[in-house]
Amino acid sequence: MSQIDGKWRAALAPEFRKEYYKELYTTVNSEYQKATIYPPAEDIFNAFHLTPLEKVKCVILGQDPYHEPGQAHGLCFSVKPGTDIPPSLVNIYKELHDDLGLFVPNNGYLEKWAKQGVLMLNTILTVRAHQAFSHKDIGWQIFTDAVIDILNREDRPIVYLLWGSPAGKKAAMLNNPKHLVLKAPHPSPLSAYRGFFGCKHFSKANEFLVSNGLDPIDWQIENI
Repeated sequence: MSQIDGKWRAALAPEFRKEYYKELYTTVNSEYQKATIYPPAEDIFNAFHLTPLEKVKCVILGQDPYHEPGQAHGLCFSVKPGTDIPPSLVNIYKELHDDLGLFVPNNGYLEKWAKQGVLMLNTILTVRAHQAFSHKDIGWQIFTDAVIDILNREDRPIVYLLWGSPAGKKAAMLNNPKHLVLKAPHPSPLSAYRGFFGCKHFSKANEFLVSNGLDPIDWQIENI
């Protein structure tokens, strides 16, 4: 597991000293030694590396990493260049097109969003190959709940895009009056037609940021 640095490291320091995190660290290291785990160990904390705490102005919450080869690289919903665009991201792109008129790119590499201040956080940060939610009970949710709590205490505008029931439940943790919480069904093909399509979260997020004197997110992912 790579190290978290910068202001994230200082904010999360109390978690690193807790017993659950010591057990989580040991479990994750053991898993990488005996099984195929995604994302690669050096990518586990990419969301934190690419979006420093002081730069966060939008949060997208996923569930756990993609569990097939060459997909996960530490950002929720994003896949590495050259990898087929997963169905949920296809629907995210469809909503972006309908909401903001953006063209649908030929890749699912969302690093551009992270570099603009979009924290793309899964609530579970590792997974066994071909086994969705296989690491749901090893302690990651305690850690990522601590991350959400840290963000909730930030005294500046932040907008949260919570898609699907698990992400939506995190709204109960978010009570900062300076923040905006947007909820919608998950973009999965199983649920997107129940209200993800037409939610206009991307334009609403930008309207909120601009109204608070911040630069909007350039949501357009370019072709590779």
